[in-house]
Amino acid sequence: MERCLRLLLLLLGSGLGSAFYLPGLAPVSFCEEQKVKDNCKSQIELLVNRLDSAESVLPYEYDAFDFCKDENERHPSENLGQVLFGERIASSPYKFTFNKNETCQKVCQKTYDPKSGVSALDFIKKGIQLNYQHHWIIDNMPVTWCYYFEDGQKYCSPGFPVGCTITADGRVKDACVINSEFNKKDTIYLFNHVDIIITYHSGKDENWDGARLVAARLEPKSYKHTGDKAIKCEGPPMEIPKDLTSKFQITYSYSVIFQENDTIKWASRWDYILESMQHTNIQWFSIMNSLVIVLFLSGMVAMIMLRTLHKDIARYNQIDSSEDAQEEFGWKLVHGDIFRPPMKGMLLSVFLGQGTQIFIMTFITLFLACLGFLSPANRGALMTCAVVLWVLLGTPAGYVSARMYKTFGGERWKSNVLLTALLCPGIIFADFFVMNVILLAKGSSAAIPFGTLVAILAMWFGISVPLTFLGAYFGFKERAIEHPVRTNQIPRQIPTQSFFTKPFPGIIMGGILPFGCIFIQLFFILNSIW
Repeated sequence: MERCLRLLLLLLGSGLGSAFYLPGLAPVSFCEEQKVKDNCKSQIELLVNRLDSAESVLPYEYDAFDFCKDENERHPSENLGQVLFGERIASSPYKFTFNKNETCQKVCQKTYDPKSGVSALDFIKKGIQLNYQHHWIIDNMPVTWCYYFEDGQKYCSPGFPVGCTITADGRVKDACVINSEFNKKDTIYLFNHVDIIITYHSGKDENWDGARLVAARLEPKSYKHTGDKAIKCEGPPMEIPKDLTSKFQITYSYSVIFQENDTIKWASRWDYILESMQHTNIQWFSIMNSLVIVLFLSGMVAMIMLRTLHKDIARYNQIDSSEDAQEEFGWKLVHGDIFRPPMKGMLLSVFLGQGTQIFIMTFITLFLACLGFLSPANRGALMTCAVVLWVLLGTPAGYVSARMYKTFGGERWKSNVLLTALLCPGIIFADFFVMNVILLAKGSSAAIPFGTLVAILAMWFGISVPLTFLGAYFGFKERAIEHPVRTNQIPRQIPTQSFFTKPFPGIIMGGILPFGCIFIQLFFILNSIW
């Protein structure tokens, strides 16, 4: 047995020692065109994802806009989490060869004629006004747009805008601040050119051939290209007219430059994105400050209660030790009513079961994410893991709900099991379905396909519901939880309550103090976890 344990530890140690990336996607090596081997390739493919905006709740597929499209467009297979998040990845006409720099290459040309309709151009203008963002992918990495704030701090965004606008009063909006040539009032500018910089880490001193991509950045630009064949990436920016009176052409182009950087390792290639994003630094001082305040307030309240109830506690201890105790006094009179079954015991037990299921799911998901198994490189893994865990954790939900319902003295066990399995998931699914119908009507990419809805229903009724029934079976077989004190047969009469001792005002007043201490820091904590 000892020898087996040593062997297992040795294997784990050797695996961790040679590893550099927790489970996700394996690295891909790239070589120059004349040096292609079996373990490396020369062609680099750029993938496009949905477009979204902070000013609109509706994301759209890349094909919803009239941009350049791949003639042999294909859609890589997506997991459940990607579909639920509304990701719609597709191939693009942007094709690169490793370590081959290209300047001002034409991608495609779009022509709009007012006689045949300009709805596609109007949709692009609407997207620019709402600041919709492209999301491109190279080697499973987001192509980032890096720029500097006024204070000199660098910020890298995983998306870049379709265009920008200048308002009628001359106010510069969104990305128009990056170029002083965007200065014409009441004008919409389109970013029809991108300068892409791909950084790679060569394998000269490593045990693998070729090179690995460690960063992909771009800078969106706007050029009013002239000519159909030879184009020059210079001149005034590309303006989109408000009212089209004649034929209008838009030419899309790109430039790509490859740079070598051996200081950035493939395993840490996401760091520059995460470090530059806003609100990702954990505010340790503020968190500790809030924690100290909460502990101080809790200690103060506890001390006041102890000083107030000290005499009562001493009296109760004397009464318990004496044989001629006649009657109890003060707040201890309610001990015979503390464990009386609640009026809505069925709902309480159902919500306790569902809460247990969600709590365990959240804990395991965050634990796996902290270990790196749900890294951002593995797209959709977070949502897929959460959904699968929720489906598989039906047994604890049924067990807790049934055990609590039995403790409350309930007898409608069939209703309890059905409500535990169907109530909360049914409400969420109904809301989800209504929202999905609205998204379908709007043509948004966030709409879930019919096949995915069927798959979710199959997981719910085929796995989660039977597991909930199984947990409820074991829960009802267990003995009811015994209370530390007996419950009086006749409920004690509750005196008339003043306004501030009623439930709703008490909840508000009792919750404002702790919430006021933590709500600001809670935002930063949850943002950092995300």
